[in-house]
Amino acid sequence: MDENQHLRSRASHRSVLTQAALVCVVMFGFGFAIVPLYRVFCDLTGINGRMAVVASEEVEAPDLSRTVTIQFVANRNQDLPWAFKPDTDSLKVHPGAIETVTYYAQNLRESPMIGRAVPSVAPGEAAKYLRKIECFCFTEQKFEGGETRHMPVRFYVDPKLPADIDTLTLSYTFFDAAPQADLVAGRPAGS
Repeated sequence: MDENQHLRSRASHRSVLTQAALVCVVMFGFGFAIVPLYRVFCDLTGINGRMAVVASEEVEAPDLSRTVTIQFVANRNQDLPWAFKPDTDSLKVHPGAIETVTYYAQNLRESPMIGRAVPSVAPGEAAKYLRKIECFCFTEQKFEGGETRHMPVRFYVDPKLPADIDTLTLSYTFFDAAPQADLVAGRPAGS
């Protein structure tokens, strides 16, 4: 192989390596961006039972002619050593009326832990009508060892909820957020 072929071969290899490195960087960035993009997509479409948190919004007058039952459910990831449950199993509400319920959580370990709750609403088509004003979900909840807490959820059901839907289920699942917090902070998971 002459010198020119050797130089072209090296340039070709360098180009392939550069492209492969660029693909890795883009894939890594996409991995970090997918969660917020998914949340925005689900908030806009109401897919997967996601519901948007309402910062401040004019709430219509309550529809006193109608009652909707809201069921509250709590789950936890099997690896999360916490107690987690709603303080009330269900509530009858008038669409448009602002309500507050609380969920009880306790870290059963002696050491601090970080948890994160992910909500969902069933039926899925009703998710866009259940509006959260205040919620503990999607923010890290740091609990000291043995700490207990009652965490509020303020919400209302939009009066535009279709008339054929009279029961909604608001479910939260708590996960151990420490591995994710470690990755975001640049520490090895579990450190």
